[in-house]
Amino acid sequence: MEKSGGRKVMDEIRSFEKASLFDFGHPLLNRIADSFVKAAGVGALQAVSREAYFTVVDGTGFDSSSMAPPPEDTGSKKHRFPNLRGENNSKSLEALVKNTGKESLQWGLAAGLYSGITYGMKEVRGGAHDWRNSAVAGALTGAAMAMTTSERTSHEQVVQSALTGAAISTAANLLSSVF
Repeated sequence: MEKSGGRKVMDEIRSFEKASLFDFGHPLLNRIADSFVKAAGVGALQAVSREAYFTVVDGTGFDSSSMAPPPEDTGSKKHRFPNLRGENNSKSLEALVKNTGKESLQWGLAAGLYSGITYGMKEVRGGAHDWRNSAVAGALTGAAMAMTTSERTSHEQVVQSALTGAAISTAANLLSSVF
C-alpha cells in the first residue's frame, strides 16, 4: 500500500470525526442530532451482537457456566429480548427489530441529552468546559435514563443513576486530560 493512499484514508477519517452529520442552523441542535445518531448506531450494534451471541450459545448447546454470572442471575435475565423466541422466524425478526430500535433510541437519547447539556452549560458559563459541566450533565442524563427505562422506577434508583452518571462523566472528563 502506498503511503499517500494511507494518508488519504486517515485524513478522511479525521475529517469525519470533526464534521457534523447535520446542519440545523444552530450548533446545539447539530451537536444533539449528531450525538443521537452516532450513539443510536452503537446501541443497535450492541443489541444485535448481544442477541447473536446468545443465539449461537443456545444453538450450539455450549455450556457457558464457567463464564456465566452467579446462579441467582441466570434464567430470565439471560436474554434481554425475551420475545425473540417467537412461533416462527418472522415473529422473531420482528421482535429483534422492535427491541433493537428501542435500545438504540435509549442510547441515542442518553447521548443527545448529555451532549446538549454539556454544550448548553459551556455556553452559559462563558466557554468553560470542565468537570462541573460533566458532573451536572451526567447527573441529569442518569436521572432521565432511570426514569425512562422502567415504569416502576423508585426515587432511590433515580438518585443512584444520577450519582453514577455524574461520577462516570466526571471521571471521564478528568481522565481525558491525563491520556
